[in-house]
Amino acid sequence: MTEPTTGSVDDESLAEIFRAVASRLRRQTREALAPWAVTPSQSRALGVLARLGEARPGTIAEHLRIAPRSATEVIDDLQQRGLVRRRPDPADRRATLVALTEQGHRVGTEIRAARRAAADRFFGHLDDADRAELTRILRTLRI
Repeated sequence: MTEPTTGSVDDESLAEIFRAVASRLRRQTREALAPWAVTPSQSRALGVLARLGEARPGTIAEHLRIAPRSATEVIDDLQQRGLVRRRPDPADRRATLVALTEQGHRVGTEIRAARRAAADRFFGHLDDADRAELTRILRTLRI
């Protein structure tokens, strides 16, 4: 069964257009992260820790919207690279807290700047009103 269209039979569906744009944005994000050899999840984890300061792995998983086991793998990889450190949680000795190292702060700052520049290029042809409207629509869909 084909999806109804509002225009000619050659029109792409809204979902197809959205997938194509999302794919282009993911590809551009991977390219922006290439100099640091980090994955998008690792980059986002650095950003979460920059905002929170310190967090338990479960909290990081919630912010990244990934499974706790996946968050553990992301944290393990970042720790092996010297970008984060773990320490026992003083409020619960069974739990651990994760925080950025000095190098993690520096790399996170560089990555945020590169991602911001890439996003500015990606959305650069939109005027302020279009950006505001797109932001509003995407926030509605993100629920």
